[in-house]
Amino acid sequence: MDARTPWRCARRLLILAALVALAVWAWPRLPEPARAPWHMARLSWQDAPLSLPVPVQGVAPRRLADTWGAARSGGRTHQGIDIFAKRGTPVLSATEGVVTRIGENTLGGQVVWVMGPGRQMHYYAHLDGYADIRRGQLVAPGDVLGFVGNTGNAKGTPPHLHYGIYAGGGALNPYPLLMAPSASGGSSLPVSSAQ
Repeated sequence: MDARTPWRCARRLLILAALVALAVWAWPRLPEPARAPWHMARLSWQDAPLSLPVPVQGVAPRRLADTWGAARSGGRTHQGIDIFAKRGTPVLSATEGVVTRIGENTLGGQVVWVMGPGRQMHYYAHLDGYADIRRGQLVAPGDVLGFVGNTGNAKGTPPHLHYGIYAGGGALNPYPLLMAPSASGGSSLPVSSAQ
């Protein structure tokens, strides 16, 4: 055994300890978008939730109707649930996740996408406006994402949130998850104070 080996091991351990200390010190100082890849990796390893709270403030599960698969224009079928509420009612994140997109599209109008546990993509559409959120931001259940509206192809309809969930195999029906008894005690989420 070389006499320098214990010193090499000690030096390597000291360097490793210094790197760990630097990472612990730097992590809270990193801007949120820089932490997003780590949060996305962590969320992708978690199991997808078996129940979810209703993502519109003040709407109880008993007020929901399962519109999954209903016929839509152009031969499409409805791949989500419409949750009706007054214009401007807060739309809440149904799960912990990372905001992956804030923008507009033809069908959904103003939309927000959140990647949650199990790499499920949560789609919030027809928003009247956005909360103070950014792409790459980590959100918790109950954080305000936007406000109920009727943008996109919902113009002329009563204000509502179109809520969809997408996973590797395509769209999933959110209705059973929103109706599950353990979903926030069977009611909608309170508005989170952290935005």
